[in-house]
Amino acid sequence: MELIKKMATSVKAHLGTIRFDRNELSGAFGDIGTDLPLIIGMIVAAGLDSASVLIMFGVMQLLTGFVYRIPMPVQPLKAMAAIVISQNLPGNILYGGGLAIGITMLLLTVTGSIDWLGRVIPKSVIRGIQFGLGLKLASIALKNYLPADSIPGYWLAAIGFVLTIFLIGNRRYPPAIFVIILGMVYAFFFKLDAITVVKSIGFSLPNFYMPTLPDILTGFVVLALPQIPLSLGNSIFATRQMTQDLFPDQAISVRKISFTYSLINLINPFLSGIPTCHGSGGMAGHYAFGARTGGSVVIYGLLYLLLGFFFSGGFGKVIQVFPLPILGVILLFEGLTLMMLIRDVSDSKADFSIVLLVGLMASGLPYGFVIGLIVGTLLAYLSRTRLTGLAK
Repeated sequence: MELIKKMATSVKAHLGTIRFDRNELSGAFGDIGTDLPLIIGMIVAAGLDSASVLIMFGVMQLLTGFVYRIPMPVQPLKAMAAIVISQNLPGNILYGGGLAIGITMLLLTVTGSIDWLGRVIPKSVIRGIQFGLGLKLASIALKNYLPADSIPGYWLAAIGFVLTIFLIGNRRYPPAIFVIILGMVYAFFFKLDAITVVKSIGFSLPNFYMPTLPDILTGFVVLALPQIPLSLGNSIFATRQMTQDLFPDQAISVRKISFTYSLINLINPFLSGIPTCHGSGGMAGHYAFGARTGGSVVIYGLLYLLLGFFFSGGFGKVIQVFPLPILGVILLFEGLTLMMLIRDVSDSKADFSIVLLVGLMASGLPYGFVIGLIVGTLLAYLSRTRLTGLAK
């Protein structure tokens, strides 16, 4: 009985650090501009079961929200998503690639290799990766999302932008709630009707799938290998740096982040879920719009569970409740938050130059994240060697 009481007290204390207030609700939408288009694109391109994808994506949000108790998001693997969407790869290859990268990350974790890499890669390079990702997200928002609905879309985005600028940082009236409500009103007037929503209602469960060895091997070569550098740079090291920036009292190691990254990808393929990761951009988005605990991630996950369990039949129609110009505004501020992180290296000309160079490589070159990671690390060590020589 005493043991049960201690366990109950421990669970209560653990969950007590998670809040579910209006700021967490606002922060819950801070990463939706990145996630939704990639999820929709993969469902369409690979012919995936939308219920399975949405439900598993929601489950993984809940898992990380309760495990970390900070806004540690789960995102689609961006490089994999881009390849699947552009080449119309089938679902079995996607599931195989997800399982392959889960196994790879598990090996890096249990062997301690991920810790060694975390010590070797300089902070300036991580800031460069974050800056490059911020540039990429802001560029997508400005080029693809904001103009999506022509003139009405520009007006919608402009109102959303002004609302966000006016309310950003406001703990009493967090901005994302009002921006999302604005998008929903627009959608119901110009995009949706009640009949469409009612016809979409139904109950669904995820489908079981067993990846084969050819699925895993092909997925590793075609999808996992291009994804690994981005995952190391952004999903693991940049995310750990982001936790240190925003939550300095939380001692979260690269090994823990790598382990949960591997765990979610060891589960997802067997229930027809897309490959997922953590991400510094997602955390920046949640934080920028008000989130300070894992409550925002849990709320975000519940949104996908609701869509997956009850609206997956008409997902393509119902999802228009989040118009692209509104997603663009959210994505733009996510990118700006990431880019502003370079302030802490601006005092060093050498480090600042490396940040800018890595950022431009990451955002502008094919395989830019891996090129930036390697070139930036080499330049950082050469710079240190030169300074050491001058000091002598």
